[in-house]
Amino acid sequence: MNSPFADPTFEDTIRAAAETDGVERFVVAAVITDGDRMLFLRRPAGEFMAGLWELPSGKVERGERIEQALLREVDEETGLRIDAVEKYLGHFDYTSGSGALTRQLTFEVTVTRTGPVTLTEHDAHEWAGPDEIPAVSDAVRELVTR
Repeated sequence: MNSPFADPTFEDTIRAAAETDGVERFVVAAVITDGDRMLFLRRPAGEFMAGLWELPSGKVERGERIEQALLREVDEETGLRIDAVEKYLGHFDYTSGSGALTRQLTFEVTVTRTGPVTLTEHDAHEWAGPDEIPAVSDAVRELVTR
C-alpha cells in the first residue's frame, strides 16, 4: 500500500477542502493495530472530553506538515514510532474546547513496535478488538469500524 503522502497533492487538497469548509484547526489521529486489536487512549479528568477514549491524536501546529504532526503526536502520546503511514481513513469535524471548528484527519499506520506504551497526556490505554471498542465518540467508532 502507498502512503497517502506519496501523492504530492494530498496535503494541499486536504487543506483546500478544509479552508472551504471554514475549518480553523487540524488534529491528526492514528489507528495503530496489534493483530486485530486497536490502541485507544483515555482522556484524563479535568480535560476537554474527560473520560472519553480516543485514538492517539493531537493538533497540527501552525506551519507543521500533516505527516510530521502525525509522527510527532504518536511518539509524544504513546512512545511508539510510526514505521509507515498506510492509508487515509477519512475525517470528521467537531468544535474544540476553545470553540474552534476542528477537523480530525485519521490515518492507518504501522509502528516499529507495539509496546511498551508510554502515556504522557492520557490516564490509561487499552488494546481492543472490533467487538470491544471502549467509549469513543460516534465519529471515531464509525471510522474504525468501516
